[in-house]
Amino acid sequence: MQQSVESLVRLLESYRGRDKVIRTVCYGSQLVGGVLTQKAEADVSSKRLGKSLLLFSAQLSHCRTVLRLFDDLSMLAYSQSYGLGASEEDAGVRWISVLTNVADQLYYPCEHIAWAADAELVKVKSDKWWLLSTVLWGASLFLGILRSLRVLLLLRRKLKKHDWDGGGNRRSHLRRQIRGELLSILSSMADLGNAIHWMPPGFLWAGRFPSWLVGLLGTTSSLIGLIQMTTSSSELSDSAGPSSE
Repeated sequence: MQQSVESLVRLLESYRGRDKVIRTVCYGSQLVGGVLTQKAEADVSSKRLGKSLLLFSAQLSHCRTVLRLFDDLSMLAYSQSYGLGASEEDAGVRWISVLTNVADQLYYPCEHIAWAADAELVKVKSDKWWLLSTVLWGASLFLGILRSLRVLLLLRRKLKKHDWDGGGNRRSHLRRQIRGELLSILSSMADLGNAIHWMPPGFLWAGRFPSWLVGLLGTTSSLIGLIQMTTSSSELSDSAGPSSE
């Protein structure tokens, strides 16, 4: 129990960890709130609780939007450090990653303008900017799925090679990477489902998801993100060993 509390505290101490916790609570609240408000046999108090949870979820979503106002520079720094992906062994992975970085970089200013328009800080209509930011988010997710599929193909080839020439530690490392890419695909597909839901009506299943389904998909991707973050953190601490103060 104490170890779980310490892990949560470490997550909340970092910006990325705090954002993932807020995202999980946001979508989890939407999931429970959506279920309570749509249950026909639910009493008045349950439906009132459901509406409160949906309002709470909306406020957390707005909180995350405001916090992302400061993400442009960190994204730009990452894009510059990655560049054209010269360190990547595979050209397909390299160019998909570059396009993903472009979509992610453009996403932030579009969302900022949409937020500023809703807050009446600028005199423009927010609808087209929200739509553009959603399109960029969906494009980034789709490219991420393609990248993970390509990486999976390359990892399976490496795994077959090591099955022939031995190397147990290397095989176990490759299997962990494969599991990580499968989780990334599942997470991106869940988010892509929501991104399409927020597109204009008439595009695939846009606008057809009930609140609980949006919450379920978002909670799924958020929990996967938390698992991946805690797993990578534990692997880094294990490999780093004791540090000097």
